[in-house]
Amino acid sequence: MLGSPLVTERYSPTVRRRRLSEALKSRRLQARMTLDDAAKATEISRTTINNIETGEKKKPKVIEVKALLDAYGSHGEREREEILTLCRQSQQTGWWSRYTDVLKGDYIGFEAEASVISNWEPLVVPGLLQTPEYTELLAKTALMRDPKDIQRTVDARIERQKILKENPPELWAVFDEGALLRLKDWPEIQRRQVEHLIHMAEHPGATTLQMTMSSRLNPGSAGAFVLMDFPSNVDPSFVYLETDTDGIYLEDHEEVARYRHLFGHIRIAALTPQETVMRLREMIT
Repeated sequence: MLGSPLVTERYSPTVRRRRLSEALKSRRLQARMTLDDAAKATEISRTTINNIETGEKKKPKVIEVKALLDAYGSHGEREREEILTLCRQSQQTGWWSRYTDVLKGDYIGFEAEASVISNWEPLVVPGLLQTPEYTELLAKTALMRDPKDIQRTVDARIERQKILKENPPELWAVFDEGALLRLKDWPEIQRRQVEHLIHMAEHPGATTLQMTMSSRLNPGSAGAFVLMDFPSNVDPSFVYLETDTDGIYLEDHEEVARYRHLFGHIRIAALTPQETVMRLREMIT
């Protein structure tokens, strides 16, 4: 048994693919088989099996998964069907595939199915809370010149934010007030962004905002990160560190624990959620 329902309301092929990889690797290890053993038993190359287990192969074939399950002695009908269903679901395409030119890697697929998202941003407003005008300004600041690329970046951001409207994840967003103070030369964008943050903070839901003061040092000076937790114990938590080209995913238990501890200290150093709203109101009065 995989230990969790296969279908959630925020469907993500990316998470299904990771779950499939872990399920197949687990079955191989339970069968006490090496990659070479599996390759010999199935006549599937060692490289292909390894790529399926690591997620490098984005769309493993059902016939390959069936052959692997046969080799591992996984004959339970329900278990086999769950794993094969994961394989079929992982081959489907998420909405974000339409924006691969402006979105990075698999991050959005994980974000779409996370149950808890803990985000620290020392320089900008967290992406799930940005207004279209603010996103557009950031795109231009990042030297994006083509109006079509800028608009696609804004459209993709709007699509991402839909996860906060229905069955939203628990979002705990902490950012530095400097992200807003730097908008003083764009007062209308600043006002709209601040008003949106106040709305999200006060709107009944699963979003909690905290803001650190730009005049004070805090434990998060090393850089931004996102910690994601998932509703299933099968899907391990991870930390995401964004880079210019894609991103770094940290899944080691000790590394995740370290960042969870760090996030807790950043929250302690920040204004409380109530103080944050008060400070936001001061910015636009």
